[in-house]
Amino acid sequence: MSFKSVALEKGSADRSNSSRKKGMVLPFLPLCMTYENLRYAVDMPKEMKAQGIPEDRLELLKGVSGAFRPGVLTALMGVSGAGKTTLMDVLAGRKTGGYIEGTITISGYPKKQETFARIAGYCEQFDIHSPNVTVYESLQYSAWLRLPREIDANTKKMFIDEIMELVELTPLRDAIVGLPGINGLSTEQRKRLTIAVELVANPSIIFMDEPTSGLDARAAAIVMRTVRNTVDTGRTVVCTIHQPSFDIFDSFDELVLLKRGGEEIYVGPLGKNSSELIDYFQAIPGVSKIKDGYNPATWMLEVTSVAREAALGIDFADFYQTSDLYWRNKALIDELSVPAPDSEELHFATRYSQSFYTQFLACLWKQHWSYWRNPGYSVVRLFYSNAIALMFGTIFWNLGTKRNKEQDLFNAMGSMYAAVLSLGVQNSSTIQPVVAIERTVFYREKAARMYSALPYAFAQMVIELPYTFIQAVSYGIIVYAMIGFEWTAAKFCWYLFFMYMTLLYYTFYGMMSVAVTPDPSIAAIASSVFYSIWNLFSGFVIPRTRIPIWWRWYYYICPVSWTLYGLLTSQFGDIQEELESNETVEQFLRSYFGYRREFLGYVALIITGFAVLFAFIFAFSIRQFNYQKR
Repeated sequence: MSFKSVALEKGSADRSNSSRKKGMVLPFLPLCMTYENLRYAVDMPKEMKAQGIPEDRLELLKGVSGAFRPGVLTALMGVSGAGKTTLMDVLAGRKTGGYIEGTITISGYPKKQETFARIAGYCEQFDIHSPNVTVYESLQYSAWLRLPREIDANTKKMFIDEIMELVELTPLRDAIVGLPGINGLSTEQRKRLTIAVELVANPSIIFMDEPTSGLDARAAAIVMRTVRNTVDTGRTVVCTIHQPSFDIFDSFDELVLLKRGGEEIYVGPLGKNSSELIDYFQAIPGVSKIKDGYNPATWMLEVTSVAREAALGIDFADFYQTSDLYWRNKALIDELSVPAPDSEELHFATRYSQSFYTQFLACLWKQHWSYWRNPGYSVVRLFYSNAIALMFGTIFWNLGTKRNKEQDLFNAMGSMYAAVLSLGVQNSSTIQPVVAIERTVFYREKAARMYSALPYAFAQMVIELPYTFIQAVSYGIIVYAMIGFEWTAAKFCWYLFFMYMTLLYYTFYGMMSVAVTPDPSIAAIASSVFYSIWNLFSGFVIPRTRIPIWWRWYYYICPVSWTLYGLLTSQFGDIQEELESNETVEQFLRSYFGYRREFLGYVALIITGFAVLFAFIFAFSIRQFNYQKR
């Protein structure tokens, strides 16, 4: 029997229970998690090696062990550098590098990351969401991609509504998420949305990294109420927390306390008003008693500091290793590390919840709303292209009808060159911040196994097709009419085609430059270098026939050169009118530029090939490169 069928059977019993808890429209299988003798190390930083440290690795976790259980809220705490977030990332499988040793089990079975990602949620400290969708759409999107295919639309809707009620987001259903600190949701509301986005995946285990970070007391209380509601549904919840208030600390059931260097000094229950924690540390000789009304979390961190350790002459990690609490925890880990007699290992038939096509549709749906609600990008880009069209139309008014002088052709080519330069670079530059913002969201969603990289990349490219087409058509009609090019269906369609493909490959190039570089500013700098080179080898500044033979190869791999080839040849390549040099227009294009009318079809294929090439590199880079190092 698979995990899914076990969960569905359990859910039938749950639904028949009239006292069903909130957040349980869909069933889930309560799971425990154990880790034993867990070690994590990274390559020794060069700065530390330079100081004479001989080791090749720096160990950040040193043999930690513990267990997390359903319905229990566990806090991971420690001073800065203790390794609490490191431990969480290792357990959640979010580390992108380093060396991991030790045993991790899920309800007694060895943890497999591909399966674990399907039943676990991870709420990152920095609340990363697509800015131009609503709260409800964010949850709908997550549920669409992460819930099993067998769940019908009505059940999904009921579940989303219940999760929104659970995390108190129902009044914000139609609010736009926005950018943090600029517009949209407040910090506290974004925290709750982060939790809700993970909850609609119906996970059994949830990790939360600093859920109250950056919040005032009131906002932190709201978030912790949300966290507590989540635990009360029977899920296993683990939070890293840094210097919580008394009320927040009292919300937790158990504590894993680490000292600097990644060693455990307390793993166990807190007790009512932290009584068990206080009794444990006050039993250590020399530890000062807690004052009445003092925050136990603050007192705990103070009495276990490095300075207090040195003053007392005690190693709290060694003390824990010899305590009764340690052996109780070891017995619990041993008990939970053995599978229950009637249980089966988690198993899913497919790597992702949804098919490749469904993943693509979901990503395209979100991209649609992201573009539709982002007039600062789409409308401004269209307005800019129309303004440029009117400007060029008035500057080069009726130029297309003049074919008596070579200068007339140079002027016509200049209008095309200026259009490609201004519109192309603008398209490439404006798409870069859009892709950069979405890439940060992509890293989170990919790690959560919502989709593979290729459906996301294809959706990002496909959504650009209609917007770029509208831009090319609006620009083309205005310019074509005002400049006065020959009104034949073939020539007009050729003009629109070459402008469309040019804007498209510039747009894909901007997307590609972000995907292959770690930072948008680096992408902008790298792109500007190639813009200059493309302009130099475009065939307008110096034609191909006059480029030195040892540099001519770059002309052939320059996309702008093929754009000008196609635009000029499609409009003037068949004109037999004579110039002042006694050459026909066709002959002049052939002798001076090397343009041949009969080669026009191949030019169209080549320029399409550049768009496909940049799109392919974008998709490949999104799939292969991960610049988010953890």
